[in-house]
Amino acid sequence: MALHFELSEFDARRERLLAKMAEEKLDALLLFAQESMYWLTGYDTFGYCFFQTLVVKSDGSMTLLTRSADLRQARNTSIIENVLLWVDRPNADPTLDLKNLLSDLDLLGAKIGVEYDTHGMTGRVARLLDNQLASFGQMVDASYLVSTLRLVKSPAEIAYARKAGQLADEALDAALPLIKPGADEAAILAAMQGAVLAGGGDYPANEFIIGSGADALLCRYKAGRRVLDSKDQLTLEWAGVSAHYHAAMMRTVVIGEQDFRQKELYSACLQNLTAIEEVLRPGHTFGDVFDVHARVMDERGLTRHRLNSCGYSLGARFSPSWMEHQMFHSGNPQEITADMTLFVHMIVMDSDSGTAMTLGQTYLTTDGAPEPLSRHSLDLLTA
Repeated sequence: MALHFELSEFDARRERLLAKMAEEKLDALLLFAQESMYWLTGYDTFGYCFFQTLVVKSDGSMTLLTRSADLRQARNTSIIENVLLWVDRPNADPTLDLKNLLSDLDLLGAKIGVEYDTHGMTGRVARLLDNQLASFGQMVDASYLVSTLRLVKSPAEIAYARKAGQLADEALDAALPLIKPGADEAAILAAMQGAVLAGGGDYPANEFIIGSGADALLCRYKAGRRVLDSKDQLTLEWAGVSAHYHAAMMRTVVIGEQDFRQKELYSACLQNLTAIEEVLRPGHTFGDVFDVHARVMDERGLTRHRLNSCGYSLGARFSPSWMEHQMFHSGNPQEITADMTLFVHMIVMDSDSGTAMTLGQTYLTTDGAPEPLSRHSLDLLTA
């Protein structure tokens, strides 16, 4: 088997999950989130875009129901011993196969948790599942049970996060010499992704973000490339990735002569990130982090130009997003504890002047001050 962790690590994770299931009085849990399956068993695939689920019983036994294309994938990448297949056919309803499996597992009338809020659960599947199991047992939404357990990283996970941080730095190292007037965004993007892969890393859970000129104000990937002008701006958001563990970074590079607005927005971003480092530690919540962000930006008159969140938890994630569900937004009560990997980003997009400025990096929380997973400074990047 191609496992990234020792068996003892998986045993410890399963014990944590079973304890939480007992607390919630769950007889079984249906995992649909690929990152949940990966965390619990090592199972690594992109077959979650089709129907599949991992049934975890309160006694610790696990059964994967999936397609034939993923049978060997599960055997080779995970500790799952019981793998059952549903057959592709016209008008197939794999939730009927699941119902039969649950019956065979003696779960009729049981209290069963379901991961609904995940990319591995389409609306169609949710409707089929609810219709099929409506009278089978007590079905409850357990979307965040495993993801909450995943917030705090083990030493083995932190090692992968550190490696991801190193790869993110190497991606920036590869990009900086190429960023200059006349440079093609395509060459910059290729160098960054190539550095991660050459360093032994993986593809990210979502595309690297690159945009210059007017597109520097975007914070999502889009198709199409352009050549940098003599006076330009280039926004980059990327992540180093190791065994699916992400360490994201974000920067806006100023090409050519800097203007006052660019310097002003950079100053706001730096002040904000520095202030957030004071609350990115135990004793504070995710909501507290956003409150600092909003206060600093609003005091500088940037309310219209900031976002309504300023980062999120990171970890082992699968496409289409490397973002975890716990975000820094208003009122989020999630407590910050040691051993979390948290991406904090300052994003200011001034559409009035056409000016972009971003600054962001991933931190490992500790019992005290947070530790940046990047060796790069927070200085304004220019070319």
